Amino acid sequence: MSEASYPVKVMIAGIGGASLGTELCKSLILAQRYEVFGCDISSTAYGLHDKGFSKTYLIDTENYVKNVIESCVDAKTNWLIPGGEQPMVLLGAATEELSEAGIQLVANDPAVIKLFSDKDETFRKLAENGIRIPRTVVLNKAEDIELIGLPCIVKPATGSGGSASVFFAISTDEAMVYAEFIQRNGSQAIAQEYVDVKEGEFTIGVLSLPNKKVVGSIALKRDFSAKLSVAYSGRGGLVSSGYSQGHIGEYPELCYQAESIAESVDSRGPINIQARVRDGELLPFEINPRFSASTYLRALAGFNEVDILLRYFCTGETSDKPDIRSGWYLRSLTQQFVPDEAAK
Repeated sequence: MSEASYPVKVMIAGIGGASLGTELCKSLILAQRYEVFGCDISSTAYGLHDKGFSKTYLIDTENYVKNVIESCVDAKTNWLIPGGEQPMVLLGAATEELSEAGIQLVANDPAVIKLFSDKDETFRKLAENGIRIPRTVVLNKAEDIELIGLPCIVKPATGSGGSASVFFAISTDEAMVYAEFIQRNGSQAIAQEYVDVKEGEFTIGVLSLPNKKVVGSIALKRDFSAKLSVAYSGRGGLVSSGYSQGHIGEYPELCYQAESIAESVDSRGPINIQARVRDGELLPFEINPRFSASTYLRALAGFNEVDILLRYFCTGETSDKPDIRSGWYLRSLTQQFVPDEAAK
């Protein structure tokens, strides 16, 4: 990045507390090349009051894309990063509108985003590409459970980033109760075989460039000794939360498998693969076509994905995969006071 272009102004859309958006902000600050702006639809979003942002904007939900564009224009930035699943989907569908305003969405290809927005389609595609996956079925009737066995995981086919509405079921009746709950909330339920955690659960980030070249990947083996990382534990099963922490180190075989997944779906940006391991083989149970909320932990380890991708967009610079600092990467929650008048 040339001296004349420093600092680069960047907007992050979606900056709620303990979220991807605020972790992206920390990653950009760590790189020391950026001036960071943020926007969110909630007046009490943690990031709106975070001093790490140069300026923040409250967005009207009724005119979301229009307001985000106006915020970028006011901040004089051409670079926009989705700070969560919903902003990614909304802004990914508006790439033409953004482009007309001179704004580049720093995200994966819209076709990749569309594929991974539906978990049923995701796992069908992976299976077609020869990727081993946990047994997965659309859950409409009790007989469907026979195809995957018990215990199992029941979750929505859409919109469950961060382990939202993910259930561990030990009986068919229980699985159907969860499926009905998901359906009543407007989504299709899917059921997936439960893969034991004894060989580890990993969150692996794979970064590909728009030309599909894989820059590299980084693996975190999750630690579940802290309550923050556990959504459910009991009756012989464990479901992780959206807060990854644990050991980052050299896991070459698993990273190779994760990179093969990215290549098989023509990834052209960041993807985050959550998987458990059985007999040394990676079994992905969730893939999100965006940066992960553990992106700052990865940046601390030496793999600053968002910086690498932005430098490519700004200058065409292609980086070799950086050296990883092996060790334990832990997280917690922070607090701040916001006066009444500032949250309106």
